[in-house]
Amino acid sequence: MGEIIKTDVLVIGSGVAGMTCAIKIAEARPDLKVTVISKTMKEESNTKYAQGGVAAVWNEETDTKEKHIADTLDAGDGLCDEDVVRMVVNEGPIRVKELISWGARFDKEHDGDYDLGREGGHSENRILHYKDITGWEIQRTIIEKATLLPNIHVLENLFAIDLLTQHHLGYNITRLTPGIECYGVYALDKNNLNVETHLARITILATGGAGQIYRATTNPTIATGDGIAMMYRAKGRLNNMEFVQFHPTSLYNPAVERQAFLVSEAVRGFGAILKTKGGETFMEKYDKRKSLAPRDIVARAIDNEMKIRGDEYVYLDCRHLEIEAFKNHFPTIYEKCKHDGYDAANDMIPVVPACHFFCGGILVDKVGKTSINQLYAAGECTASGLHGANRLASNSLLEGLVYGHNIAEDVVGCIDQYQFKAEIPDWNATGTTTPKEMVLITQSWKELKDIMTSYVGIVRSNVRIGRALDRLRLLYQETELLYNASALSPQLCELRNLITIAYLVTRSASMRHESRGLHYTTDFPMLLDHLEETLM
Repeated sequence: MGEIIKTDVLVIGSGVAGMTCAIKIAEARPDLKVTVISKTMKEESNTKYAQGGVAAVWNEETDTKEKHIADTLDAGDGLCDEDVVRMVVNEGPIRVKELISWGARFDKEHDGDYDLGREGGHSENRILHYKDITGWEIQRTIIEKATLLPNIHVLENLFAIDLLTQHHLGYNITRLTPGIECYGVYALDKNNLNVETHLARITILATGGAGQIYRATTNPTIATGDGIAMMYRAKGRLNNMEFVQFHPTSLYNPAVERQAFLVSEAVRGFGAILKTKGGETFMEKYDKRKSLAPRDIVARAIDNEMKIRGDEYVYLDCRHLEIEAFKNHFPTIYEKCKHDGYDAANDMIPVVPACHFFCGGILVDKVGKTSINQLYAAGECTASGLHGANRLASNSLLEGLVYGHNIAEDVVGCIDQYQFKAEIPDWNATGTTTPKEMVLITQSWKELKDIMTSYVGIVRSNVRIGRALDRLRLLYQETELLYNASALSPQLCELRNLITIAYLVTRSASMRHESRGLHYTTDFPMLLDHLEETLM
């Protein structure tokens, strides 16, 4: 018998969405055992690497919630759910104030007011931040808050493999099966490679994004789409997987393989200007907001300029800015650029777009419910309707806070009607062996990144998408054979999940016969009047 572990609420992921949810449930119901699992250390999450900040209407003398709503809807290019946008924007300041009460330290002006930054797509200064490591500060805050609650148990180095449903009781589950239920997960203990059965009355996915399907990504190495892939295998509903956001400005470094260094959009909000290698501005050709246009527009513009000129990067020019103020606002960025040979006071900074955020994922309603009963989801692994075809900068941390709260309220009200499912069988590893050649995994991962970067990146076409699907099918077949014959390893599980995500992104892209937001295809170019609107 493998180990069976029971917990009332199982949260998979220790970032802002998952940990906020855990904290709220634990506070409201001290009688419940809340378990948070992290596949590495609890401090490691996509949240930790957020630089810019969290968007919320703070100064209502100069800003309004209607403006924030309008900016979000505009960035989402017609695919946002306006009710969800209004909910998040209206609730956002309340949730941020709670975070501050937990100990979050956002930067203030000398007079004590919060120093509100501005980023692309925002019509006003509304970004609360902590230097240029806001995500780190939020992660620190929620971890410290969670440690104060004795009914929160954090398990580290535990990798969720698959959701437990009626499938594991011998039923034939399809995407049309009504009433699919989640009973917990199988999870791989990375310390001893044993597979544990974790049973829960309620399970919450907060597993972040999947940037590792591309060669260049600002995401950490843990961002392998595990929650979305598990949901797909469990026959749950997904949405908008074709919309992958590329951050316009990661620091150019051709040697980087796993995680690119992000140069925050807040730097452009501070006044930095995009220029070609020849020192010429170019964003005015693409959008009236120039360097502060939404991310999809800026990333495409940079990609186009690089292709036209045959350049490997463009420049971000900060030389005209007050350097001491720049160092104070962006100490990490300044030091990293200087370490790489670029002093922002005297040198332009070479930047390139890099995969940054998934706007699609697990379909959820306004309280985070998925299409599978007893299963919720929050954060970047979801398609909540907030981001539509393109996320507005700094709305992601806000989404995590709001949905973490909403899920907690719903769970507290309904959990007592659910019981543990005791009949779940142990994980079956019969007939598997340890892989003798790790190169089979590492080479497939490299091939996957090459396929997605070359064919399903910022600019797409029917021919490129078709090639990607053909190559992904072969990778999938090879990996499934290896998976079925091998004892589990984290590397093999991540590869399998990434191939699933890559297929979903590519297949979804093949089905959208238009250019919208982050999905731009040369076979269905944007309508001319839409382009003219952005330049007016």
